[in-house]
Amino acid sequence: MTDRLVILDRDGVINHDSDDYIKSLDEWLPIPGSIEAIARLSHASFRVAVATNQSGLARGLFKLEMLNAIHQRLRERVEAEGGRIELIAFCPHGPDDGCDCRKPRPGLLLEIAARFDVELANVPFIGDSLGDIQAARAAGAQPWLVRSGKGERTLERLREQGMDNESRDIPIYPDLNTAATALIDTLG
Repeated sequence: MTDRLVILDRDGVINHDSDDYIKSLDEWLPIPGSIEAIARLSHASFRVAVATNQSGLARGLFKLEMLNAIHQRLRERVEAEGGRIELIAFCPHGPDDGCDCRKPRPGLLLEIAARFDVELANVPFIGDSLGDIQAARAAGAQPWLVRSGKGERTLERLREQGMDNESRDIPIYPDLNTAATALIDTLG
């Protein structure tokens, strides 16, 4: 097993996001190419972990059993392509709960680092939101941004707030599929 690790956000990166939350198996729809991208990362000897905020649990929009079913489907789809997700870490808290695990705080990423016993300095965290970028930086990981999900809105927000400098050193890709290709080409 290699020590190369990549961490992915879920909603907007792996599957289509919804402002109404992903609350059921029917609503969980992979972004085209994302499942295959995860499998390709696995084939290139990357260990794949997922870090996802799931405040729908705290809001009572779905139960833990449904979240587990969604994550099981994700794992099964990746495994059907010959890949593997080794860990899915999630924050079940709401935005006002004051936890350390909800992105933009670094808790989920630090949990993943501890579980894999790795430093995050060279670990890409591929996300679609400003919170993902902030969590990566706070944990010492490398933020990567995709334009899928909230990615375009995130780029627009960075420009509007004059935060282009914050995004200047962040690799930006259309989606997980192209980000995975770049990561494999660069580090593979």
